[in-house]
Amino acid sequence: MEKEKKRAKITFTGIRKALRLYEYAKPYRWQFAIGLVMLLLSSSASLAFPKLLGDLIDLGNKGRLLAEIDRVGLMLAAVLVLQSVFSYLRVRIFVSVTEKTLASLRQATYSHLVRLPMKFFAERRVGELNSRISSDISQLQDLFTTTLAEFLRQVITIMGGIVLLWITSWKLTLFMLAIVPGICVLAVVFGKFIRKYSKQVQGQIADSNTIVEETLQGIFNVKAFANEYFEIGRYKTKTDEAARTGVKAGSYQAAFVSFLILGLFGAMVAVIWKGVMLMETGAIEVGALFSFILYTAFIGGSISGLAEIYTRIQRALGASENLLEIHDEPVEDIRLQAVTHPAVPISGEISFRNVSFHYPSRKDIPVLRDVSFDVQPGWQVALVGPSGAGKSTVVSLLLRFYDPASGKISFDGRDAASYSLSELRSQMAVVPQDVFLFGGTIRENIAYGDPAASDEAIAAAAKQANAWEFISRFPEGMNTIVGERGVQLSGGQRQRIAIARAVLRNPRILILDEATSALDSESERLVQDALDKLMLGRTSIVIAHRLSTVRRADLILVMDKGRIVEEGTHEELMERAEGLYKGLSELQFTV
Repeated sequence: MEKEKKRAKITFTGIRKALRLYEYAKPYRWQFAIGLVMLLLSSSASLAFPKLLGDLIDLGNKGRLLAEIDRVGLMLAAVLVLQSVFSYLRVRIFVSVTEKTLASLRQATYSHLVRLPMKFFAERRVGELNSRISSDISQLQDLFTTTLAEFLRQVITIMGGIVLLWITSWKLTLFMLAIVPGICVLAVVFGKFIRKYSKQVQGQIADSNTIVEETLQGIFNVKAFANEYFEIGRYKTKTDEAARTGVKAGSYQAAFVSFLILGLFGAMVAVIWKGVMLMETGAIEVGALFSFILYTAFIGGSISGLAEIYTRIQRALGASENLLEIHDEPVEDIRLQAVTHPAVPISGEISFRNVSFHYPSRKDIPVLRDVSFDVQPGWQVALVGPSGAGKSTVVSLLLRFYDPASGKISFDGRDAASYSLSELRSQMAVVPQDVFLFGGTIRENIAYGDPAASDEAIAAAAKQANAWEFISRFPEGMNTIVGERGVQLSGGQRQRIAIARAVLRNPRILILDEATSALDSESERLVQDALDKLMLGRTSIVIAHRLSTVRRADLILVMDKGRIVEEGTHEELMERAEGLYKGLSELQFTV
């Protein structure tokens, strides 16, 4: 079951934090101020309505002239028209301001999010981050569009209504204030108690839905282990539990309805009874009593409505705190960088000097220990070793997803930290084992290597990557939709699209994560041929799982437990009597 989000308490600190979001609404502050004026006018018009209705009743009761009755009737009609106009303008202005403000907020949040370092994403779930941009900002949309306006309208109604009630009859006002607000508060408390049970039922229903979802997703395992009746039992237990809670909630709901009928209608009867008693003594007229009853209903409804508004404001403050947590995270120094003309071109020379590293979330577990090696421009360097040896971490440090805990990484003899991240990464390209393609067209996925590239350059990259043959067979060609994560393409086709993307980037340093290990022999031949052409003339760092692919490497770094335990060419390492590389090689080639 998805846990309910923790609500923020409405405190001065919470409000002060939320006001930081005002900077996104600041360009539209005058438009928002006009909306507040429209809100004040529409609320004032609604407060005038009961007074005019009471006057109309008094005029009819006293047998006044028809012209005088018509005048009040026309005033009522004018008030209704004005209230409608003011309400329309208020909603239109608030929606306009809200949409523009939240568009700016969404853009700022997304821009900040994609510039955060990899360590941030390593500690967060994608669903949680997506929720920040979608549901949390939607909570703020509700706040600015309706909740804030409703809160101000309810406050104006309560304060203005009490003032008008006092003017109408201070005796009856004191009597009303002694009864109605207390009953409204009790109704709010009772309602909150019932909502707790409703949320419990929703949570139990969510648990049962989770069972359905997991069962259907894992239906192969359910049937393979003959656990159909086990799953039926699990689902029955959860749904029975939800039914029992629902029955209990229903009994409280019935009591709540009875309380509302008895309490609120009883309070209205008491006010009317008191009003009639005052009317008999001449302290109040029938029209004024009618107005008083309407005002009392307005105030009672507003007091009850404030509880729901308070809850919505709580949710909005919680959403704003979640967003501000992201905005407070320090971003990487990312700048707009031309792919084809980097500010500081590098030749591809790489140096690691006594580099040690541990991930920020696991500081007690060293991943790299005193790693040192040198790579000359144009070399093909292979990283080999058992799983967990630290090969992928070396690549992460090269891309500066993380900085070393100690030691130094240099490019062309210059400290990696002295380069901007953009100019460094713009001269690298990665072809991973598990290729991620965006859900658009083949053209868009290849162009990701250089968004400014021409169609001719994209086609040339596809041809160099041995991808043009299968692309040209598609009816839509380059405009073929690849589907989510490239699901419409085979593994070999996805790899060649990724290689074409790297070709288009024309990097100085190429990083390959054994791009052929999961392919059939024909796809592997085509992909390996494309990789061989791509590696020509540039520094290549290859994470190798199959040692047959790195025999021609200029340098092989054998890693184990975060250290480089051997280095050299294939021939040099095979000459060692009991080396790790020789053992791994013999194990693979004798299987």
